[in-house]
Formats: sequence, C-alpha cells, structure tokens
Amino acid sequence: MEVCPYIEATFKILGRSWNGLILHYLDKCPDQSAHFSDMKRDLKPITNRALSLKLSELADAQLLVKDVISDNPPSVRYYLTDKGIALAKALVPLEDWAHTHMELEQETQ
Repeated sequence: MEVCPYIEATFKILGRSWNGLILHYLDKCPDQSAHFSDMKRDLKPITNRALSLKLSELADAQLLVKDVISDNPPSVRYYLTDKGIALAKALVPLEDWAHTHMELEQETQ
C-alpha cells in the first residue's frame, strides 16, 4: 500500500516548524489576518527571521497573502487565502483530538 501523495504533500507543509501554528493562529484572528508584530508577540519564541521565512513559505504555497499597507509608517498584514482557510479548518478536528487526548505540562511560576 502506498501513502497518499496528497497527504504527503500536505504534511510537507504542516510538518515544517511553525507552519501549522501560524495557520491556526491566523484562523483564530479577526478576518483571518494579522500584522507581523502581532504574530511575533503571540507566537513566542519565534524569531523575526524564522517568522519571516515561514510567512514566505506559506505565501509560496498560496496559503496566505502579504498586504503592504502604505500608511505612515507602512505596515504589513498577512491574510489567509481561501486555500489557507480550508487547511486551517481541516486542523480543527486535530485541535479537538488534542484537547481530549493530550496533556500539557503545567508551567511553574
């Protein structure tokens, strides 16, 4: 039996560090979009360089688009595409499974 090439291609995207979390994060944001600085703040401990590279990867895969807003100063907002929204929605059953079957380590303060 062979592995489905579509599943394999999907996991090549989701299996890379941060990609799935970025998709999940954007899906939870209003309008499924966020500024780079918001993602950097909320997706700790990702570095600026790593976040920039991951956003480029996801844009290359047509899962999100980069919108440069020519304000003063200019800002950049990232939006999920329809393709990105569909993949993010496909992650919801995984989130449900994780809530049921995964135990998270409690942070000590």
